Amino acid sequence: MTIQSGVSLLQRVVELQDLQKFRELNWTGSFGDYLDIVARNPKVTRNAFQRIYDMIMSYGYEEFVDAKKKLIRYHFFSDPSFDIDDAIFGLEIPLMRLVNFFKAAAQGYGTEKRVLLLHGPVGSSKSTIVRRLKRGLEHYSKTEGGALYTFDWYMGVIDSENWNWRQVPESEWEKCPMHEEPLRLIPAESRERFIEELTDGYNGEYAIRIVGDLCPSCRFNFRDLMLRYQGDWSQVIRHVRVRRLVFSEQDRIGIGTFQPKDEKNQDSTELTGDINYRKIAIYGSDSDPRAFNFDGEFNIANRGIIEFIEMLKLDVAFLYDLLGASQEHKIKSKKFAQTDIDEVIIGHTNSPEYRRLENNEFMEALKDRTVRIDIPYITRLRDEIKIYERDFNKKRVKVHIAPHTLEVAAMWAVLTRLDEPKKPNLTLLQKLKLYNGRTLPGFTEDNIKELRKESPGEGMQGISPRYIQDKISNALVNYQTDGYINPFMVLNELENGLKNHALITSEEDRKRYRDLLSVVKEEYTEIVKNEVQRAISADEEAIKRLCANYIDNIKAYTQRERVRNKFTGQFEEPDERLMRSIEEKIDIPESRKDDFRREIMNYIGALAIEGKTFDYKTNERLHKALELKLFEDQKDSIKLTSLVSRVIDKDTQEKIDVVKARLIRDFGYNEQSATDVLNYVASIFARGDMKH
Repeated sequence: MTIQSGVSLLQRVVELQDLQKFRELNWTGSFGDYLDIVARNPKVTRNAFQRIYDMIMSYGYEEFVDAKKKLIRYHFFSDPSFDIDDAIFGLEIPLMRLVNFFKAAAQGYGTEKRVLLLHGPVGSSKSTIVRRLKRGLEHYSKTEGGALYTFDWYMGVIDSENWNWRQVPESEWEKCPMHEEPLRLIPAESRERFIEELTDGYNGEYAIRIVGDLCPSCRFNFRDLMLRYQGDWSQVIRHVRVRRLVFSEQDRIGIGTFQPKDEKNQDSTELTGDINYRKIAIYGSDSDPRAFNFDGEFNIANRGIIEFIEMLKLDVAFLYDLLGASQEHKIKSKKFAQTDIDEVIIGHTNSPEYRRLENNEFMEALKDRTVRIDIPYITRLRDEIKIYERDFNKKRVKVHIAPHTLEVAAMWAVLTRLDEPKKPNLTLLQKLKLYNGRTLPGFTEDNIKELRKESPGEGMQGISPRYIQDKISNALVNYQTDGYINPFMVLNELENGLKNHALITSEEDRKRYRDLLSVVKEEYTEIVKNEVQRAISADEEAIKRLCANYIDNIKAYTQRERVRNKFTGQFEEPDERLMRSIEEKIDIPESRKDDFRREIMNYIGALAIEGKTFDYKTNERLHKALELKLFEDQKDSIKLTSLVSRVIDKDTQEKIDVVKARLIRDFGYNEQSATDVLNYVASIFARGDMKH
């Protein structure tokens, strides 16, 4: 490692700075300069809903079909360019509903007058979705496509026509406390004519509109200057500086968050601002906007988004504020008239709180103004695995995580969320596999659609991803001296934690979850048996020889010919015993053997016409059958069962080392985990429990 001097490191920081970007984000100009920007790019005047919808769409999307249902995956929710830790997986349907809400609101179809409420069990990504929207807005407002602007006031004296607003010290500029759209400075009586001239020939997606009046603070300044200049608006606007607006939750610009506290101590001024008692002595009245701090969450979130954490825990008085803010887009600050706002109101809550809302007849007005979107747990295994791979990977975790460790934890989590299938010939594990895209004999995509329809509330209960993450963390801590963790270590942690799980109140549920752990252990056993089997039979040359022998025999069989024995040179009948020993490995019945053999020969013939040669790897079923046959032929020579004894001869040890090396190379094990897997599978051999 080369140690650099402090001077060189300092120079490197300077080089990494993007001064051009800094200047763009801190652009300032006159009101006339801003009108030039609007004429070139009318999108800078979008409202909050339009901006969020465009932000989501700017990341693109892809369409795909799941069980004959056309779905859309919006890349915004998993894009790694910002907050990769908050990437959302497997919630395509709820996220489609969310985007449709914003699309309708952007077009002005009515949902812009509603409170958006995300509802679901704990740990189902409700707050993650909102957090991603907030972080996305911060990021989007720094881009050219997401640019927006606000304005500041200079209330001093302008003493000449050549006055330069750029010479005014920064401390003398008074910012609009609600980051308002500069076009609101145009007098109401002139707006219609102004918009007509501005939009002449404009054919954009959104109509340009000037909605609402100035906030009380800006209204006071505007009126004061109009009196000073006897109604000459052109002189008033010289006191205005327009600047680029960049959203920031930390700086409380365009993004607000409200979290209810003790119900007895909730104060509405946290939402709509409060009197500045120190300034009352200066200005003489508590209704003077200069003596009021317009810094409530509704105020500072104007032009952006406000999040209500556990929204239904709000006091009733707060909920009344929500009614006006959503339906009328107005808020009422103490001692002032209603103030126009432009922001997205989004809250989230869990099922018990929502049931309380449903049973409260005094909340009818709020329910009527709320759009609820259910956010369930993930029910697709591969998406659940992604959550844990994001948190527990080689970059973050020094301890080796054996293959399938995260998979079995995710499998158990998903199983707890699924409803028992009503079809008598379908197990819960098979249902999980169908949901995960696997094909099973006797089941079609129509069956999967039926399964989803018969369980509309699936995913709204079960084990939270947080519980799984906690137990994986426990395993990493408890077994770090071993240098690695394996599935059994994590499954033990999951089972031990059930005893004191605060959210499991029913012993029946606790027993069901334990039983599902046994199902997962059995499935894991089948997975590792298959892997060891593939590692043993991974001799490619041997498989090629076996495949060539099989092809020679089925060719002779289908063409009613004889096969030449390469050792004796004699022509013999096709080896039926060999052919059936391979076909039985993939459950080809005696009655279907002719069809299967012809199918293989037809496939080889079609390739020959195209000038291609047959490769057994392109036929998944035949490949599997050959591996199983080779495994059966080789397992006795390897004597895997001898692993459970203490004495292993040199020849066997060499063969076992080859298998272990394949497990490490091809399946991601390390030395310890590969040894443990071989020992585990060997113990199954020793019990005579090996299934094909």
